[in-house]
This record gives sequence, C-alpha cells and structure tokens, in this order.
Amino acid sequence: MARFRRAERLRKGRDYRRLAACGRRVQSDTFVVFLLRREITGAGGVRLGITVSGRVGGAVVRNRLKRLVREWFRQAKASLPGDLEVVVIARPGAAALDRAGVAGELSRLVEGAL
Repeated sequence: MARFRRAERLRKGRDYRRLAACGRRVQSDTFVVFLLRREITGAGGVRLGITVSGRVGGAVVRNRLKRLVREWFRQAKASLPGDLEVVVIARPGAAALDRAGVAGELSRLVEGAL
C-alpha cells in the first residue's frame, strides 16, 4: 500500500490561499478542485490538500471522505504531472458518494482541467 507522505501534503494555509488565488478552479455538485503547476519543476512531486467542512457532515462522514480522496490521490498520482498541486474541497453532496464515485468524479474534474 502506498503511503500519503508528508512531502505530498499541502499543510500551510498560505499554500491553500495561493492555489485559490492563482490556480485553475473546476467544480461539480460534489467537489471544488483547484490545480496549479509549480514554476520550480520537480520540487517534491505532486502535492494534495483536502478540505471538508462541517457542512458536509459529522466527523465520521468528513474523515471517510478524506480517506477516499487520499485513496484516489494514491492511485492517480502516477498519471499526474510531477509539478502539480491540487486542493480538493468537498461539498455536501460528496457525502453520498462511494469510493468509485469519489474516484470517478475527481478524475473527471482533474483530467478536464489539465
């Protein structure tokens, strides 16, 4: 099983704000995705940030969605450009999706934006 390493995470608020301000935004009823290519190529590989607010559901629902998004990322990162940063924001409709639904929706959004 591939891990979600620390170097693959967006952890700072300024990184989230930078992607929201400068990144490409794609959205659906269930997710909002911001994508940005870093100018410094090869700097750490693909990075992911996840936001799931309390409006989506309780703690169990929010943590389940974060796990499903991380699983999609682990499987999709080999096919993504190495200098890409991605922020996924879950909307309330995402709570009803299963693993295949989350993976399909995120893949469709990201591939449509690239």
